Amino acid sequence: MDNLSDALEKLKIASTDSATDSVESCLDCLLKALANNSTEASMKIHEMGVLPLFPTLLHPQSSCTPKVANIIAEVAKNDSLQAQLISMGVIPTLVRLLGIHSHNTALTEMCLIAFGNLAELESSKEQFASTNIAEELVHLFQKQMEHEKKEMIFEVLAPLAENDVIKLQLVEAGLVECLLEVVAQTVDGEREEDIAQLKTASDLMVLLLLGDESMQKLFEGGKGSVFQRVLSWVPSHNHQLQLAGALAIANFARNDGNCIHMVDTGIVQKLLELLDRHVEEGNVTVQHAALSALRNLAIPVVNKSKMLSAGVADVVLKFLQSEMPPVQFKLLGTLRMLIDTQAEAADHLGTNGKLVERLVEWCEAKDHAGVMGESNRLLSALIRHSKSKEVVRTVIQGGGVKHLVTMATSEHMIMQNEALVALGLIAALDLVAAEKDLVGAGLVSVLHKLLSDERSAPEIKYNSMILICAVMGSEPLHKEVQSLAFINIVSKLRAHENKTVSHQASLTEQRLTAQS
Repeated sequence: MDNLSDALEKLKIASTDSATDSVESCLDCLLKALANNSTEASMKIHEMGVLPLFPTLLHPQSSCTPKVANIIAEVAKNDSLQAQLISMGVIPTLVRLLGIHSHNTALTEMCLIAFGNLAELESSKEQFASTNIAEELVHLFQKQMEHEKKEMIFEVLAPLAENDVIKLQLVEAGLVECLLEVVAQTVDGEREEDIAQLKTASDLMVLLLLGDESMQKLFEGGKGSVFQRVLSWVPSHNHQLQLAGALAIANFARNDGNCIHMVDTGIVQKLLELLDRHVEEGNVTVQHAALSALRNLAIPVVNKSKMLSAGVADVVLKFLQSEMPPVQFKLLGTLRMLIDTQAEAADHLGTNGKLVERLVEWCEAKDHAGVMGESNRLLSALIRHSKSKEVVRTVIQGGGVKHLVTMATSEHMIMQNEALVALGLIAALDLVAAEKDLVGAGLVSVLHKLLSDERSAPEIKYNSMILICAVMGSEPLHKEVQSLAFINIVSKLRAHENKTVSHQASLTEQRLTAQS
C-alpha cells in the first residue's frame, strides 16, 4: 500500500498543477489498488483526505474523467464512504457528465455503477431529485440495444423509483412507454434474459404506480392509454404479466373515484376470470394480487352491491381451503369490505357453516396475527351487518363466541368495539343459546376490566354497559354481574364528561338496582 500513499500524495500536488499526465498515472495506480483490495484502498483514500479532490477532477473535457468516475464508482461500494461522496456533491456532477458524454460507453458505465451504489442511500434521493437524472436515464435507455446495458440502467431506476418525486419525473420523462415496449418485445420470449427483462419492466411499472401523483397521471380518468395497456395484461397467458396487471389495478384502486370508474367499466369480471384460472394448483402471488385488487375496489359503498351481483363473494370463497396466510388474509379482507352495510350478503355468508367453521379455525392462527385479526373482524361483521338470528345461531354453533369475547380485549380500540357490538347483538337475539359460551369465556370479568380501565374509550364504556344490561336476562351471567359489584363502577361513570356515556351509566345503574 506504500505505492498507494505515494500516488495519493502525488495526486494532491498534481491536481493543483493541472498536470494531466501525472494525474493520469496516479489515477491508474489508484484503480489498481482498488482492484486488489477495494475496502483497504477506499479507507486509505479517505484517511489521506483525497476524496474531496474527485469532484473537482470531473471535467467534462478532461481525458481523466472516465478514470475518476471509475474510482468514485469503486469507492461508492464501501458503505461508510457513500454519505461523504453524496455530501461532496458528486451526484449532480456525474449526472451532468452523463448528459454530455452519453455516447462514451466507458464513462456511461462508470456513472451507472456509481449511481447504482449511491441510489440505495435515502439521503441520495433528494439530490437525485434535484437533477435531471430521470430524463438522462430514460434517454440512455431508449438508445440501448444490449440486454446487459438495459439491466444496468434498471438497477439504477429501481431504487430511485422508490422516491415519489422521482417517480413523477420518470413518468414525465417517458419511462412508462419504454417499459411497455420492453414488455411487448419480451412477453413471448423463451430466453432467460427476456424473462428477466419482462419481470424487471413490469415490476418497475407497478412501482411507479405506488406514487399518488404518478398513478393519477397515468390513470387519466380511466381513459389513459397506459391504464388500458396494463389492463390487457390481466387476461395474458403469462403469470408475471397477470401478476403485474392485478397489482397495477390494486394500485390504481387507491381512491373512490378510480374504484367506481373501474367497477363500472367491467374490470371485476377480468379479475374473477383470472382468479378462476388459479383456483386449482394456482399461483399464490397472482391469487394474492387479484384479491388485493378486489378488496380495494370494494371500498366505495356504491361498488359493493355491484360486485356482489357480479358474483365476487362466490369466487372468493373458492379459496377458503388455501393454506397460504397471505391469500387467507386478503380473502378475509375482501369479504369484510363486501358485506360492510350489505345486510343480505352478510346474512347469506353468515349462515354458511363452512365459512364460519373456517373463520373460527383461523381465529386460533396464533402464528399469523393478520389472519387471526381479520377472521375475528369478519366474524363480528357478519353479525353486525346482518343483525340476523340465523347468523348468530351459526356463529354460536361454530364455536365463535369465545373468540369475540377475546377480541373485546384486543389492543386495537376499533376491534374491541366491533366485538362488543357483535356480542350485544348475540345477547339480544339469542342469549339462551349463547349463555354457556359467554360464561365459559369469562365475558363478565372482561366487561368489568373494560369499565374499570381509565384508558377505555367512551364508546367502549358505552357498549360495555349496553352489554351488561343485555346479559341480565341470563341467571348465571346476572349472578356474576352481582358478585363483581358493577354498580360501584357504573355510578362513578354517571359523572363522565361524555354525555352518551353518563346517560347510559344512569340507565345501567337503574337496571342494576332494579334487578339486585
